[in-house]
Amino acid sequence: MEQNENKQELLDRRYMCMAFIWAENSYCKRRKVGALLVKDKMIISDGYNGTPSGFENVCEDENDITKPYVLHAEANAITKVARSNNSSNGATLYVTSSPCIECAKLIIQAGIKRVVFAENYRLSDGADLLKRAGVELVLVEI
Repeated sequence: MEQNENKQELLDRRYMCMAFIWAENSYCKRRKVGALLVKDKMIISDGYNGTPSGFENVCEDENDITKPYVLHAEANAITKVARSNNSSNGATLYVTSSPCIECAKLIIQAGIKRVVFAENYRLSDGADLLKRAGVELVLVEI
């Protein structure tokens, strides 16, 4: 049993490192967040925070405030898998920061059963909602 736990922890760390690398694709200046959606040891989707397709790649306004239409990494990964032939039901989401309340709602509705993250978001309401819904939360410090 312990060997399986160590193997899962190793996989979690590797996928989390990949999520951090993916976050580098973000054009956001204030904060770069990356996400990977994994099912049956396969990456089925990915995302990073940024503007919707077809918009300019500028996430902050002239006052350095994030524009209201910027999508979070989790939302991008979930909507991307929705456009594919894959299903996120039962998947694990690796995200560099714990989800906000809006992303938590999407995670629950997408059937994601496990969320692995590396740092806590400034608000805990998203994590609280995920716990309430029975989604497993795992903090992996990198």
